[in-house]
Amino acid sequence: MSASNPAALTRRLAELIHGIGADAVTPLALSQAKMCLIDAVGVSLAGCVEPATQVLLRTPGIATAPGRSLVLGTTLRTSALDAALVNGTSAHALDYDDFSSIMGGHHTVPLMPALMALGEEHALSGRDLLVSYIAGVEVQIRMARALGFHHYDKGWHPTSTIGTFGAAAAVAHLMRLDVGQTATALAIAASLASGLKANFGTMVKPFHAGHCGRNGLLAALLAARGFDANESALEHHQGFLNVFNGPGTFDTDRLFADWASPLEIEGETIALKQFPCCGSTHPAIAMMLRLVREEGLRASDVAGIDVLPHARRLRHTDNPWPQSSLEAKFSVQYATVRALLDGAVRLRHFEGAAHEEAEVRRLLEITRARPHPDMADDAEEQWGAEVVVSLRNGKRLSRRIEQLVGRGGKSAMSREEMWTKFEDCGERLLPRDRLHDLFDRLDGLESIADVNTLTRLLEPVAT
Repeated sequence: MSASNPAALTRRLAELIHGIGADAVTPLALSQAKMCLIDAVGVSLAGCVEPATQVLLRTPGIATAPGRSLVLGTTLRTSALDAALVNGTSAHALDYDDFSSIMGGHHTVPLMPALMALGEEHALSGRDLLVSYIAGVEVQIRMARALGFHHYDKGWHPTSTIGTFGAAAAVAHLMRLDVGQTATALAIAASLASGLKANFGTMVKPFHAGHCGRNGLLAALLAARGFDANESALEHHQGFLNVFNGPGTFDTDRLFADWASPLEIEGETIALKQFPCCGSTHPAIAMMLRLVREEGLRASDVAGIDVLPHARRLRHTDNPWPQSSLEAKFSVQYATVRALLDGAVRLRHFEGAAHEEAEVRRLLEITRARPHPDMADDAEEQWGAEVVVSLRNGKRLSRRIEQLVGRGGKSAMSREEMWTKFEDCGERLLPRDRLHDLFDRLDGLESIADVNTLTRLLEPVAT
């Protein structure tokens, strides 16, 4: 192992990571962590059957190593490293997983698969997983604060680059590595971090989530066995910060200021995706659903629909005639119409020819989207939308929201809403009664003595 450098950023971080124990975890942090992990397991089940995951499983050498860790949604068990790779890819395959607007990425997919796979290998408790997950989130979002949005704008995918450090930290915490070993794991992670936004829209994007979790796990496993690394790998003139961002574009003080006070997992910017489509469509969907619920609105009553998002939300979602399921995910017109027709927006609405249904096309004919005239481009809140519906009887109905960046903080999903999403994701592979049991156990994760009792519920039922 490299010589100790008390001033090195990795060592300073390692000491703080060690300070996050069960006694430091608040009820709010625990509740938020469980919410995110429930969500991650659900989207992993949905993503298991997606092409990115299936191609990975058909690739020679993937998930062939012996081990106790489950490839979620299958009966296949393999090494923790391979399970982290495949399950991380599954969890991000639909881009339906939770996110942090501070991180500029998805904070749970780098962590959950690695922690769960290692937890299975060593029969660890649910509480241990939760506390280590919270430590991993702290490191990820602190790294994001230090790097700023320059990192994202430069072309890096923070889910992957920053997620590698989060996974290394979380696994080191779960393995109870000492400060020196944890610092080494973070230094190794600095050389394993990668992920380019150029590959957004391809299978490589979800693969980023799989490989960063695997790489973080690998970094901690190597450090535990005496592998060495330069503890100054973050701040070195040829280290991560200067190479990935560049001199003068980061602020290392933001790594440490007010550490865990409060914990980052408690933040308002931690959010779930309620709907399986582009997050920029969500404010408009939510307003249409509110009209359906509160006004008893029916498609047959509608003469016209005006969708008025903030201009920044419309730039990549103004797609009035989607020609594929993928285009439908980035069509605010389609997503809003779907919410009117079904009173819900589910996975099946972005599969097959759902976007070509006759009633959908009729409603798209009378739907217009344009930037909201009262929501300024430079406004502090840029995730708002208004939906105005003109009825055949001449009446006009509308609902407006100023800010809805996913569902978190004061707009957190209810338990019922979380179950609706979880069921929609899991029913591809598991029966409803099994899903209910799984959901309840995840909701009580802190009381589970051995996570293997939980993951057994994630295997499909033999027929």
